[in-house]
Amino acid sequence: QVQLVESGGGLVQPGGSLRLSCAASGFTFYYYWMTWYRQAPGKERELVASISPAGGSPDYADFVKGRFTLTRDNAKNTVYLQMNSLKFEDTAAYYCNARRGAGYWGQGTQVTVSS
Repeated sequence: QVQLVESGGGLVQPGGSLRLSCAASGFTFYYYWMTWYRQAPGKERELVASISPAGGSPDYADFVKGRFTLTRDNAKNTVYLQMNSLKFEDTAAYYCNARRGAGYWGQGTQVTVSS
């Protein structure tokens, strides 16, 4: 059974940090591109960052460059999104996606940036 389980979301003040995790099971993790998306209320889902199966040179959306870092640990079947210098506009549900042709989605974890 394929599972992507996100964790690490929560409430944080502007300028704060959170680390999201996405634990994968039920498929061969190291063959898959891993991507974080987010969706704010009333907005479309948007790509945040993506990393190749080997884990080199992640791609980032312009709005997170320099603030977010995406890494993966293929030994642990887990991908991490370190989010620093969080802004109000980073508030969204964050979703993990695994892709190799067809894709899998997690259920999401909520990140709320508020003072």
